[in-house]
Amino acid sequence: MSARHLSLGRRGENAASDYLQKRGYRVLERNWRCRGGELDLICSRKGSIVFVEVKTRTGGAQADPAGAVNAGKRQRLSRAAAEYLTRTGSWDVPCRFDVVAIVRDAEGEAPRITHYENAFELSAGGGWQPW
Repeated sequence: MSARHLSLGRRGENAASDYLQKRGYRVLERNWRCRGGELDLICSRKGSIVFVEVKTRTGGAQADPAGAVNAGKRQRLSRAAAEYLTRTGSWDVPCRFDVVAIVRDAEGEAPRITHYENAFELSAGGGWQPW
């Protein structure tokens, strides 16, 4: 992965963290890693754990960064979230998956941020139900 790509992602995660904190979220973890994958942000809000996937693109790139959260990515996020819940003994805490999509303008203007709350969940049968 290129340094430019990593820098864009890092800036996007910083913007998402700031955005969420201004809306009452508390960031518990950033870039939490385990064998199952990585969680960009783990937050808490109103008694729930919120696993946040951050997708950042520049204005000329793909139009909808959230579209990159495909079935395979959702499965990896779910495995990592299960690992986090196990390690922290938090299976009894309500949780959800959010996606924060950020489009940065090449001109340096403020990024356009779209927050998809409860973006996807596991159905009772184990299948995926995307937003």
